[in-house]
Amino acid sequence: MTIAQTLLPEFDQEMTSTRKLLACVPDDKLTYKPHEKSMALGRLAGHVAELPFWAVNAIKLDSLDITPKAGEGFTAYAAPSQQDLLQTFDKNVADARDAIVGATDEHLGRIWKLILHGKEVMAMPRSVVLRSVVMNHLIHHRAQLGVYLRLNNVAIPGMYGPSADEGRFF
Repeated sequence: MTIAQTLLPEFDQEMTSTRKLLACVPDDKLTYKPHEKSMALGRLAGHVAELPFWAVNAIKLDSLDITPKAGEGFTAYAAPSQQDLLQTFDKNVADARDAIVGATDEHLGRIWKLILHGKEVMAMPRSVVLRSVVMNHLIHHRAQLGVYLRLNNVAIPGMYGPSADEGRFF
């Protein structure tokens, strides 16, 4: 079994769960912040929606400079609406899945680098980037998004079984 084949079932499950939560983001709460240092809900949801595309970056590029000196740098996505959020997420998931499917074990074993202000801040095998930056990082921010939604009395769908809003196992 290839590395891609071992990652895809988890990727598919996490993306399905993530989409359920993103579908709960209300248009009228996109500017909500639980604390002055927190991201706005629309930016946090946007970050969750953009993270799958990092799989494409990790597979297609040898490195990513998110603050290049010349040209276009990374622009953070803040969701302007739930509809746009879901469309962005769906496209990013499809592009990411295609990139993962097409990646060989040899390629996924090669080092990928993240550069910030001209300095390397991360260098690791692409397969590790897919697990840690794409999936684990996304799960972390998805949980934050769930808290934001809960604080706004939005019902939360279950991720790994029913949520308190959906009922219990027993």
